[in-house]
Amino acid sequence: MDLFALTRTLMDIESVTGNEKETGEFLLAHLSDLAVRHQGAAEKMDAEADRFNVFAHWGDPVVTLSTHMDTVPPHVPSREDADRIWGRGACDAKGIIASMIQAAEELLAEGVRNFGLLFVVGEEKNSAGALAAARSPRGSRYLVNGEPTENRLALGSKGALRYEITATGKMAHSAYPERGESAIDKLLDVLQKLRAMPLPV
Repeated sequence: MDLFALTRTLMDIESVTGNEKETGEFLLAHLSDLAVRHQGAAEKMDAEADRFNVFAHWGDPVVTLSTHMDTVPPHVPSREDADRIWGRGACDAKGIIASMIQAAEELLAEGVRNFGLLFVVGEEKNSAGALAAARSPRGSRYLVNGEPTENRLALGSKGALRYEITATGKMAHSAYPERGESAIDKLLDVLQKLRAMPLPV
């Protein structure tokens, strides 16, 4: 299957976050065939109930090409004109999956080994696939993560920093508020400090 046909085939499989199973099964079958032809291996990597990543490798991976199978809603089937493929996942990230598979096929045809492909679930919501992959590493010194970056190599990403903040107070009757201590006021003070923090753009 050529690059464009593979892209459209993947796009036409609905895989809104939480519903990646059919895409995963398709990729597992496709990569299992490629693995058999080039002495590699392809496997499911469980992430959550009925959700799994797909990992394929040839030799001991030094580099792994990775992206995600899920899309944001709603599903938009593919269409094509003279210049572009349109639809949900064209660039984020079904087209990237197809490109990575094409690159793998070309590398294998040239005799290159020691790389892997990792396609994860849940990137658009809770990163369930990335967490599963981190809990069960399969080797690899470098990871190239496929995301739409205007065709420029990005050396990092903003990422996320999450905290859970708990404030405690002391209950008091509304007739005697001075006897109490407001947990809400404490949280508002923290929120004001957080909003004033200088953060990278």
